[in-house]
Amino acid sequence: MTTKLQKISTKGQITLPVAWRKAVATEHITVTDKNGVLEIRPARLESNEMTVFDALRDNKGRGLTVADLESLCS
Repeated sequence: MTTKLQKISTKGQITLPVAWRKAVATEHITVTDKNGVLEIRPARLESNEMTVFDALRDNKGRGLTVADLESLCS
């Protein structure tokens, strides 16, 4: 197990060392909060999967109705 101290930027971003990124061979991760402990794991997406909408990122934390989502896809 490797532990590394990482600084969180003013934008809330962290940098994962290149060796770690190469070791997991993916461009996507999942982050889980377990009682204040962040767990970062590689995510393996199928080639046809992608994130279309992230409420926190794209809509200030508000959800999206099915109709709104359909209008974005048409």
